[in-house]
Amino acid sequence: MDEGPSRSEVVHNRIAMLRAERGITRRQLAEALEVHYQTVGYLERGEYSPSLHLALRIAEHFEVPVEVVFSTRPFPRIGS
Repeated sequence: MDEGPSRSEVVHNRIAMLRAERGITRRQLAEALEVHYQTVGYLERGEYSPSLHLALRIAEHFEVPVEVVFSTRPFPRIGS
């Protein structure tokens, strides 16, 4: 039974924050990336790690470097 990525393979992301900043829905982002809208939810919750190609496309969509969107370490909380 698959229980998601192991602790050492967790990829943290800021997709939800970037989406909120730009006022776009999961469905709109999914359409732009040509993926199922549930995939965006899985990515945001860390239940699924994107392929390198998808990670680069997400960063390109938001017009930021990939390391702004993804990290192997948790991102600091805003205001910390």
